Amino acid sequence: MIDQARIDTLRAAPVADGLNLIGGHRVAAASGATLDTISPIDGTVLARIAASAAQDVDRAVAAARKAFDSWSDMAPMARGRILQRIGDAIAADAGTLAVLGVRDNGTEIAMAYKAEPMSAAATFRYYGELCGKDYGQIAPTAPGALGLVHHEPVGVVGAIVPWNFPLMIAAWKVAAALAAGNTVVLKPAEVASLSLLRLGDMAQEAGLPAGVLNIVTGTGAAAGDALARHMDVDVLAFTGSGPVGRKLLKASAQSNLKRVYLELGGKSPCVVFADADLPAAAKAVAGGIFRDSGQVCIAAARVMVERSVHAEFVTLLVQAAEAMRVGDPLDLSTQAGAIASEVQMHKILTACRDAEAAGADLRTGGRQIHTDTGGYYISPTIFDNAPQNSALVQEEIFGPVLAAQPFDTEDQAVAMANGTSYGLAAGVFTRDVSRAHRMVGRLRAGVVHVNTYGGADITVPLGGHGQSGNGHDKSPHALDKFRNLKTAWIAL
Repeated sequence: MIDQARIDTLRAAPVADGLNLIGGHRVAAASGATLDTISPIDGTVLARIAASAAQDVDRAVAAARKAFDSWSDMAPMARGRILQRIGDAIAADAGTLAVLGVRDNGTEIAMAYKAEPMSAAATFRYYGELCGKDYGQIAPTAPGALGLVHHEPVGVVGAIVPWNFPLMIAAWKVAAALAAGNTVVLKPAEVASLSLLRLGDMAQEAGLPAGVLNIVTGTGAAAGDALARHMDVDVLAFTGSGPVGRKLLKASAQSNLKRVYLELGGKSPCVVFADADLPAAAKAVAGGIFRDSGQVCIAAARVMVERSVHAEFVTLLVQAAEAMRVGDPLDLSTQAGAIASEVQMHKILTACRDAEAAGADLRTGGRQIHTDTGGYYISPTIFDNAPQNSALVQEEIFGPVLAAQPFDTEDQAVAMANGTSYGLAAGVFTRDVSRAHRMVGRLRAGVVHVNTYGGADITVPLGGHGQSGNGHDKSPHALDKFRNLKTAWIAL
């Protein structure tokens, strides 16, 4: 783990302006335009990045296409060794990457160090190890024929990743796509690009051939849309909001019908039964919503509590929220850092005002704090007795805002938990093993946590049900997004 002295040294280091990585070269946007990178810690300009447009995306896709044949023809184990070296390089420079990322997006350093570089390092190593272990199949055909099922890379993969955990989520997509033999054009979020630009350098230093990974920065409306509409991109993988996901599907339909995989939003419920270890459950739920100031796709944004212990449990949650240290994300004692941007902060505050107006009971928080810093901070917020049909319960806020509701029966809890359009994650807290297994089966979610929340590693898939998306990141299942199946039917 990184120490405070090292953090303070890295905090003071100047940050170079970011250039695109295209075909192994660092280049400015063709127009010369740039975007300011604003640090949410204090609202100051940290650096500038290229404001790319369609011309820049064209160059990046062309570079990826040019590199595809040699990369896909490389022996899988040779590809794997390169991916493992990338993982080793990330781990070796984890402190620098973590601090750079925190300065860019405001995640508390204690969480960012583990969730960003260390997770990304593990991901590249994991997929590096999988290379050479991906077997095809022999079909059980009738006599006189041999059916072989081959796995082939799709070609050029476009990846668009968000600002909350850019390095971790990019690694999920990039490492899996490269392991399957594809080349990649990566578009980071415009408010959190710096650690991914550094990743591009590290990948090349580790021996990744030029053009296999290209990184183009800019807005979603310009660079992201151009990537989604590009006729020479074969698969698009995206993590972000539902409205943007819909735009990407439309862009695919209007271009080359590229496959689009979406990991979208969530309004993830936790169901707490009266027999649960209430203090432990309260700690898990509070961490599940307030870490990274609620800017987590699987954030535990709703909690349903059995009525007999509802008041007691909400009191425990309020105590946990009010004890949480919110502030400078580069202080190791901080438990929740900054909101990633001023725009996002105001969206969260507006949602809090709307929730009060709709009749939810504000128990704590709901306001901007540390205004003297120039940064973007919101106090952990809990609303009680939120109406099931309210925006507070139905719509993703993506901030440190928890909605609490009582329930009377297991059936009612399931109905409430499943009563949104989302289905990304869920939690169950109970000492009853039979009930726990029933709830895992009944809750509509891609991940169901039992007596814990969060923390699942690279070995298991993450994907959503309903309007939380399609396809899966992590685990060997992630390779499915980036492969074609080819049948060879041979007469004997």
